[in-house]
Amino acid sequence: MHLDSHIHFWHYNAADYGWIDDTMTPLRRDFMPEDALGVMRAAGMDGCVAVQVRQTLDETRWLLQLADRYSFIAGVVGWVDLRSDDLEAQIESVAHPKLVGVRHIVQAEPDDFLLDERFRRGAARLARHGLAYDILIYPRQMLAAIDFASRLPDVRLVLDHLGKPDINRGGFDSWRRDLERMSAIPNVCAKLSGLVTEADWSRWTIEDLHRYVNAAVDAFGPERLMFGSDWPVCTLAAKYAEVMDIIQTAIDGRPQTEQDSILGGTARRFWNL
Repeated sequence: MHLDSHIHFWHYNAADYGWIDDTMTPLRRDFMPEDALGVMRAAGMDGCVAVQVRQTLDETRWLLQLADRYSFIAGVVGWVDLRSDDLEAQIESVAHPKLVGVRHIVQAEPDDFLLDERFRRGAARLARHGLAYDILIYPRQMLAAIDFASRLPDVRLVLDHLGKPDINRGGFDSWRRDLERMSAIPNVCAKLSGLVTEADWSRWTIEDLHRYVNAAVDAFGPERLMFGSDWPVCTLAAKYAEVMDIIQTAIDGRPQTEQDSILGGTARRFWNL
């Protein structure tokens, strides 16, 4: 079973999706499971994990409702306020067999946000509920993320979008050094996702992106990497099939067992799907 580890759904309105700015006008519409299913199946994907984009309990509940209606949504990464005094009550209010993890949009926070002890204590409590945590950061936040991850040995962690390397402007060497430091933490996996939109949207080349994919495989190994499309955000720069092709052509020469891990096996194990 091939799984897309990172996909989004939304009913668009300007108030709730202010992050979709004038450079992203194609995203200013609804994107629903029925829109994704055709492109996923054409690319050989059997299922997906839906990931939050709004920091509200209501969105988490809505994604879980979608997961009930559409069997190909194998899991949901939602949101709870990890700094809240009523964190346990929030987690209980969204408890669901398909709730597999939590994410906070740390890339929009101050660079030292992950050093906040209250947030870290909240993240540590996810382990008792069997929930993982998605780390969403920019490269400048990687050192704080490494510290954060090193202090949470009991929580399953996954680095979204390989830490969002600035492919368009370079910085490969420093990003790779930080990625290797993150990969040394054994409870951290990473998503081969979001790369095409970190490159030049109109001039990216598959060779440019293979450089980053190969560095990630070297650092984490196939058993700790998972494919993610970041659909529909990826459509700003590439079609779903093109995103899939970037990863597939990078790993084609590897043993089938390694390809299977990246294309679904790691995600299944990580989230116990």
